[in-house]
Amino acid sequence: MKGIVLAGGLGTRLRPLTLITNKHLLPVYGRPMISYPIETLRRAGITEIMIVCGREHVGHFINFLGSGKESGVKLSFAVQDKNNAGIADALSCAEDFSDNENVAVILGDNIFEDDFSRSAETFTDGARIFLKKVKDPERYGVPVFDRTGKKIVRIEEKPKKPKSDFAQTGLYFFDSRIFSFIKKLTPSKRGELEVTDAVNQYVDAGMMEFFVVKGDWYDAGTIESLLETSIKVSKKESAFFPKK
Repeated sequence: MKGIVLAGGLGTRLRPLTLITNKHLLPVYGRPMISYPIETLRRAGITEIMIVCGREHVGHFINFLGSGKESGVKLSFAVQDKNNAGIADALSCAEDFSDNENVAVILGDNIFEDDFSRSAETFTDGARIFLKKVKDPERYGVPVFDRTGKKIVRIEEKPKKPKSDFAQTGLYFFDSRIFSFIKKLTPSKRGELEVTDAVNQYVDAGMMEFFVVKGDWYDAGTIESLLETSIKVSKKESAFFPKK
């Protein structure tokens, strides 16, 4: 399995900080944000990783990350030409890199305490998403469960009235069909290609499963959450960067 870190976008919710550099290079406690998703993939045994970023700051990423050797991984880079085209559009930039293999996709502002090595080892095909119970599910993609609560029948993107209190986190496992599914997408009302719409194609095909994330999970995409995440990580950094 190969890894893909999506680190594009304009980071408008983090301005004026993101007028200086890409949000994924902002500090979370003692490390740039991008270090955390790379470590999540490395701990899962995924060491061949592509960073997808916007053209404005690609040099900043390369200057900091280099080949990935210091992080224990091998890095490649791809440029997303349109920063506001959506997560699915960013993922499509890594199609050649995937080379028809399974991929683990993680958003560059998502920070996980959990170890996903077992999940990576057992994944074979289809799609696998990772959920977390939250107090504000309307900010995220929200799963709609059937009556048993054991099967997801739909993912709704940022619903005004969420049908569950779970959020779809920014970690996904996909087989190679993800890229053909993305090609079928049309822009949402936000004008973006939504990864949720691609996930729903797996749901409709009966090829999607889910797991609930253990440990802490942070989406450091706003000023408030960036501060909160930094404070919490500072208290137990070893949980996110265990000694090798």
